[in-house]
Amino acid sequence: MSDPRSRPYALPRPGLRWLPVWRRNFLVWRKLAIPSVLGNLADPLIYMLGLGYGLGGMLPQVSGVSYVAFLAAGTVVASTMNAATFEALYSAFSRMHVQKTWEAILNTPLSLDHVLTAELVWAASKSLLSGLAILLVVAALGLTASPLALWVIPVIFLTGLCFAAMGLIVCALAPSYDFFMYYFTLFITPMLLLSGVFFPADQLPALVQTLAGGLPLAHAVQLARPLLLGEVPANAVTHVATLLAITAVAFYIACVLTRRRLLK
Repeated sequence: MSDPRSRPYALPRPGLRWLPVWRRNFLVWRKLAIPSVLGNLADPLIYMLGLGYGLGGMLPQVSGVSYVAFLAAGTVVASTMNAATFEALYSAFSRMHVQKTWEAILNTPLSLDHVLTAELVWAASKSLLSGLAILLVVAALGLTASPLALWVIPVIFLTGLCFAAMGLIVCALAPSYDFFMYYFTLFITPMLLLSGVFFPADQLPALVQTLAGGLPLAHAVQLARPLLLGEVPANAVTHVATLLAITAVAFYIACVLTRRRLLK
């Protein structure tokens, strides 16, 4: 096998050997599982209940439904985005740069492709738990009752994969934890406000609508909201294909950048 340092631009070839690394991350997380889940649940739940019932009580219906029902889908995918992003940034950076966990793993027969694939799937798995927790609250509040809502589960996982892949790019570039604030301020927060999470995107100026329509969170919202309302999403194939394409391209870029950083 050729030295990976001589082929930093090669396509990832993880196979299934990433599973032990995923399991290692899971076993570490399991020790603090309850506070971790509660932490991921608290912030989006406050937004949904505070805005949904507080602000929603002063608003007429939005897109034909109550505001809290409108907000529910956006909260599910936004929670997923945040959970995947935090895991791919702060936790992955700790394992890569601070704790040197990746370095220890690379002294085994596993490769960096295995490590990065495990980090990608682990971040998506963890975000799936966060999204599912919000989804259960939505169902308990009676904001969805359609069997189509079950299709939100794969949407949550796909959304987690997409944002985990993008987060790993930033992780590969970051010199320190402080660097992540640029990503949140310049990308995550604007996307949260422009992707139809809190209000219909058609309220935005035409040019902003066009730009916002290409954001990954907007595609996730366009999939999740109709499903929670018992409808089949329009252009579902396009939204899924876009999220898959972003995931694939972002993960490839993350692999290249991480190889260049660690395998010098």
